[in-house]
Amino acid sequence: MNAPRPLLPLHEALQRLATAAAAHRITEVETLSTFDALGRVLAAAVRAGIDVPGADNSAMDGYAMRSADVPAAGTVLPVSQRIPAGHVGAALAPGTAARIFTGALVPEGADAVVMQEQCEPVDEGRAVRVNTVPVPGLAIRRRGEDVALGAEVLAAGLRLSPQALGLAASVGVGELTVLRRPRVAILCTGDELAMPGQPLKPGAIYNSNRYTLCALARAAGCDATDLGHVPDRLDSTRAALREAAAGHDLIVTSGGVSVGEEDHLKPAAQAEGRLENWQLAIKPGKPLAFGAIRRPDGSEALLLGLPANPVSSFVTWLLAVREVLAALQGRPGGLPAALPMTAGFDWPRPDKRREFLRVQVAADGRLALFENQGSGVLTSTVWADGLVDVPPGQAVRPGDVVAYRPLAGWLLG
Repeated sequence: MNAPRPLLPLHEALQRLATAAAAHRITEVETLSTFDALGRVLAAAVRAGIDVPGADNSAMDGYAMRSADVPAAGTVLPVSQRIPAGHVGAALAPGTAARIFTGALVPEGADAVVMQEQCEPVDEGRAVRVNTVPVPGLAIRRRGEDVALGAEVLAAGLRLSPQALGLAASVGVGELTVLRRPRVAILCTGDELAMPGQPLKPGAIYNSNRYTLCALARAAGCDATDLGHVPDRLDSTRAALREAAAGHDLIVTSGGVSVGEEDHLKPAAQAEGRLENWQLAIKPGKPLAFGAIRRPDGSEALLLGLPANPVSSFVTWLLAVREVLAALQGRPGGLPAALPMTAGFDWPRPDKRREFLRVQVAADGRLALFENQGSGVLTSTVWADGLVDVPPGQAVRPGDVVAYRPLAGWLLG
């Protein structure tokens, strides 16, 4: 009898995946309007061609003045001009104030802005009583204090968020050079699978993984191709892999990664390329296949075979597929940051594998555990807002501080 294979620690598996995927890094780029670049990955850094702000301006509605002209609270100054945003005022005459509005350029000679709540109009607005003693620099946004001319504001490899697009626009960048989207093919194996809307035959189940994995690929900014369901036959599996390799960077399969007589992914992939079957030291998601499928021109499409159980497939995507996609795009990999949170649940039966428990932040700020942590319970992934990362062999008691990883960090990062 063959000895059981040692379990592969998650950090080692992720390192192997990243190294292999980096060799297939996407280099093709395209230029997009900044409006249209949400979720894309920058191919070239963005540098500021201007200072932001471009000149000293008022941080609020109020009155611009020389601080030396207000030696005491209650000083009254004549109002010499009115400066709305987008207009340039005249140099400020000594001993006067300028009515000024948020974002307007501070006139030459002024060194402070006092907010209107600390001022009183006098003589129908022709003068102002200043009810505080200003200090130089009060409520003035200095030129370049946000971004200096020539500074790198967005790094290559960054996945563009809404705020990143706003920052690019703030320095006048109307177009961005981005990597083309990763092309991911999704296919599912198993004669037991049926499509939603079809009647279920005895022993059949609806193919939820097909929907989950395609949606995960699109949420990750990929061009996802749904190649549907592959019958449990070696010839069909080989043909599907050849089709998937054409025009795709990565093939993600669901099911067929075990060693049963009906699991044809391994022999099919080895015939069309190469494949390793790993046993990861995680729960859920122990089986993982990784390899590549040859194309006629000698190049390769990477292949990741995920387990069939829907929660295992979901969690393995977050851990493994996300790592491969990051490496393909030259982005930093690794797990999203963990937050120290207090457990409000009891998990007394530690596993020798690293566990990822589906949890939700409760009203009291502690973490609640989904009652059924089975790898086939897809409802747990909808109910949960994060995963607790439990080290191997560690029990969890109520009140323990645990590593909580929000799902948003995985899905949007």
